[in-house]
Amino acid sequence: MGTIVQERKRKDPATLIGRGKVEEVARTAEAKRVDLLLFDDELSPAQQRNLERAVGRKTLDRTQLILDIFARRARSREGRLQVELAQLDYLLPRLTGRGALMSRLGGGIGTRGPGETKLETDRRRIRHRIQAVKREIEKVRRDRHTRREARQRTQAPVVALVGYTNAGKSTLFTALTRARAEVSDQLFMTLDPLIRKADFGPGREVLVVDTVGFIQKLPHALVAAFRATLEELTEADLLLHVIDASAEDMEEREAAVESVLREIGAADHPRLPVLNKADLVPPARAAGLRAARPDAVLVSASTGRGLDELAAALSRRLALAPQRVRLRFPSRDARAIAGVYAAGRVVAHEVRGDEVTLEAEIPERLLERYREHLL
Repeated sequence: MGTIVQERKRKDPATLIGRGKVEEVARTAEAKRVDLLLFDDELSPAQQRNLERAVGRKTLDRTQLILDIFARRARSREGRLQVELAQLDYLLPRLTGRGALMSRLGGGIGTRGPGETKLETDRRRIRHRIQAVKREIEKVRRDRHTRREARQRTQAPVVALVGYTNAGKSTLFTALTRARAEVSDQLFMTLDPLIRKADFGPGREVLVVDTVGFIQKLPHALVAAFRATLEELTEADLLLHVIDASAEDMEEREAAVESVLREIGAADHPRLPVLNKADLVPPARAAGLRAARPDAVLVSASTGRGLDELAAALSRRLALAPQRVRLRFPSRDARAIAGVYAAGRVVAHEVRGDEVTLEAEIPERLLERYREHLL
């Protein structure tokens, strides 16, 4: 219905935007008969209450809108738990004085998830629910850690896709793994991490993880709630930072992702920039991007352009190039022998007495693991 912008040196502690601006907002809201005010900053509980009293309209901030979108997108039990925790943490200090407006203007944006009944329950019950959800998420975190350890035993390196929301991560995930993933131009379509195998040849299998998209000013409550999911990033061998090369604010989005990576402790993790949506970039801009970012790979996940170059870059960064070696094992060491078969391509298998000699092609990254068995 309309947008009102104000530039201030300092935020007003009572109403964020100052008394005169609140009066202007109230007049505009009345004239345009709007039902909802939405602020592109986080409001404190007091600011939110004061604004609702002054304007007489339901008032939401950026954080609550993002939480509402997350609630609509969550599919798995883990995703719903994480969103509920973030919502409850956000709502707890805002319970006082919200009931009247929430009941009068129920429905629509900002009412998804815990809903009105939870807003009207007392703080003690909310806190008990928060503790219960945290216990459930901790159990999910332990289960995820167990699965991660099992994946590590397969010897395949793990590559995690990170990037701003709607950068094309799920499309790239589908192109690399040939697995079905929900692809949409809507925000935050992927909340639950998907893990699938990408096969670049014998002994060159990679596990690819698709994760939630980031956004500028991502609410701290969401980062905390999704910590179990974001652990997949800190444990990956390589991060593919997927960047929408066609976005006008590409640098700002890239900086927003770097900010979240710092917050979760993945700032120093090895990464490979992937400039996606090359099919939407004019040739002159594409040439400029290549010159400015020589370490990046320019691709179009939707058309397949540049994917061979990306596979080659992954092979180099993960040391997947096959190396021909001869290995000797005690015949009783069946697990190690099976590991060689799983990790690469065995071209000769010779048994002499209680020893087994293998001639095989294995990824360069595994040479150190089999150092003592090399001939």
